[in-house]
Amino acid sequence: MTLTLAATLPDRGFDVQLDVAEGRTLALLGPNGAGKSTALGLVAGTLCPHDGHVTLDGRPLVRAQGGRTRTWVPPHARQVALLAQEALLFPHLSVRQNVAFGPRSRGVRRRDADAAAGRWLEQVGLAHLADRPPSTLSGGQAQRVAVARALAAEPRVLLLDEPMAALDVDVTPELRQALQRLLAGRTAVLTTHDVLDALLLADEVAVIEDGRVAERGPTTQVLSRPRSAFAARIAGLNLLTGTWTGDGVRTPAGEVAHGRTPGDALVPGAPTIAVFRPAAVSVYLEERHGSPRNTFRGTVTSLEPRGDLVRVRTDHLAADVTPQAAAELALVPGTPVWLSVKAAEVDVYLG
Repeated sequence: MTLTLAATLPDRGFDVQLDVAEGRTLALLGPNGAGKSTALGLVAGTLCPHDGHVTLDGRPLVRAQGGRTRTWVPPHARQVALLAQEALLFPHLSVRQNVAFGPRSRGVRRRDADAAAGRWLEQVGLAHLADRPPSTLSGGQAQRVAVARALAAEPRVLLLDEPMAALDVDVTPELRQALQRLLAGRTAVLTTHDVLDALLLADEVAVIEDGRVAERGPTTQVLSRPRSAFAARIAGLNLLTGTWTGDGVRTPAGEVAHGRTPGDALVPGAPTIAVFRPAAVSVYLEERHGSPRNTFRGTVTSLEPRGDLVRVRTDHLAADVTPQAAAELALVPGTPVWLSVKAAEVDVYLG
């Protein structure tokens, strides 16, 4: 393994173990305050653990025990580059000089550093802006220069802390496409709230909730068969957890979800998960029966526009309905409703 992290910070409720294999990109998903940026800070050297260690290629970057630091490699000597949400370019340097900063700080001659900067600016499609001051760049251009600057330092690990979060929606696809190409074969850790970032940039996903790793696995597996509420939400799925009764998933609230169980051998009492799409859910003001259906009671908490549909959120599930249906049902926060979904639309698997 190239990178390993096993660290605790009791004052932040943080206790996380992660590893990233060489040439792989790991995406950290989770709600705000879950500990994603804390993990990056521990690797980058902006934070020190109370207990634990960070190693890179078997070399300890930090070791701590009982709040005492035993080993400490300063950030500039870690061969780790951190790309933040803001580009943070040096305003007094040109674009080329910004990118050449990393090689120059390692003692590379100016001519060679400038040549390396030119190559990286070519990689991000901005060689024609090499002599511009950063103040003349758009937000998307500045962030691409920041990517080039980070990679020009030739880090063993690239850390990206929600690199698209501060960008306008119309420039995000361009940066995402550039990162997809540049991260191929590199060792990287990415934090994001965007499912597209995870799907297009990451080989694996780790979901962090309340300072712990809630689940981890290949990106497509985690997002298609989530085991945590956050992963289900970012994947756009409803999730119910409970135990297998023999023909359905019984939740702690006493609801039962019936569905398909492809490939999983389930035994009564086993921890089980049921997932289904909001688009498969119908909303009624009264309970409905008939063809194999699951029905759940709920109270509307919010309504959100989703293209030509309305996402109706209740206290624990969501449904996508047409604006006409939402109007006819007079749905507003506080409306009691019944949610119905066919068993054929529900996937059930081991939790």
